[in-house]
Amino acid sequence: MKATMSVKKGVLLAMALSSVMMSSAHALTVYTAGPGSLAKNLASGFEKKTGVKVDIFQATTGKVMARLEAEQANPQADILISASWDTAEDLHTRGWLLPYQSANAEKVPADLKSADYVAQGVSALGIVWNTKSGTPEPKEWQDLTTDAFRDKVTTPDPALSGASLDLLIGLQNGMGDNAWALFDALKKNGMVVSGPNAQAVTPVMQGAKAAVFGAVDYVSFGNISQGESLKVIFPASGTVIAPRPMMILKSTQHADDAKAFVDYVLSPEGQAMVADAWLMPARNDVKAKRPLLNELHVLPTKSDGTSTRSDILKRFNAIFSL
Repeated sequence: MKATMSVKKGVLLAMALSSVMMSSAHALTVYTAGPGSLAKNLASGFEKKTGVKVDIFQATTGKVMARLEAEQANPQADILISASWDTAEDLHTRGWLLPYQSANAEKVPADLKSADYVAQGVSALGIVWNTKSGTPEPKEWQDLTTDAFRDKVTTPDPALSGASLDLLIGLQNGMGDNAWALFDALKKNGMVVSGPNAQAVTPVMQGAKAAVFGAVDYVSFGNISQGESLKVIFPASGTVIAPRPMMILKSTQHADDAKAFVDYVLSPEGQAMVADAWLMPARNDVKAKRPLLNELHVLPTKSDGTSTRSDILKRFNAIFSL
């Protein structure tokens, strides 16, 4: 009798362990290029809704893509959320993506979705100004070339930030050669190219510099909410947006769960979390605490046919001797 009970206990224990292992094996893996707190909130909300655990790997777009490439022999990611629209276009061209159009994407504008990727949310680039810097509040990009801002302006490196490179393209599309006259004037006025977005914003937040030319907005909105003396300004002459594409990898072994996750992110609940992270929601029927697309003059970032992205980067680097 005791032997029988022991066998039954052993079977039950094995079944329990098997269940745990299966649960772990069926966890959904999401690779995301920040913000990390948003990814964690979405993962938690999705798990509560579905019971499906979500494992998060959060890093810069470059590090995420390097990891994807390194794992091609044994793919781990089910879903990728990038900070660069180019990433999605590249992976689509390479045939890495699983086509899926969520019913919840109906309220997402057509230019923020395709057959196999869709924006999770959208950021924009603007001037980030320290309100205690003693400088006049800038309204336009050109204002940062005045004497008041001499040696007081930083900008992210477009070689490290796809959004910053998009701003160069957008300004060229909107201003033509005047854009290059603007960059030349900024150089002569002492603007410093400071690495990634965070490195450009930090000295402004600390008061060592007065303004950032072309900072990603949501990070600074978050800093402002925490009491930092900053203001985000979107010039009326125009700026560029940076949609954050979300896509399912064709190599996923959990396509149904991955589709359900995309549905959740694009649901009103998921999009409210996106808005709470100071991004613009992808859906046009979800409110946010910040300016939305219809309040911005958005410049096109497609090549105007006169130069490629690499040509524009080389021209910028030549001005700043990078």
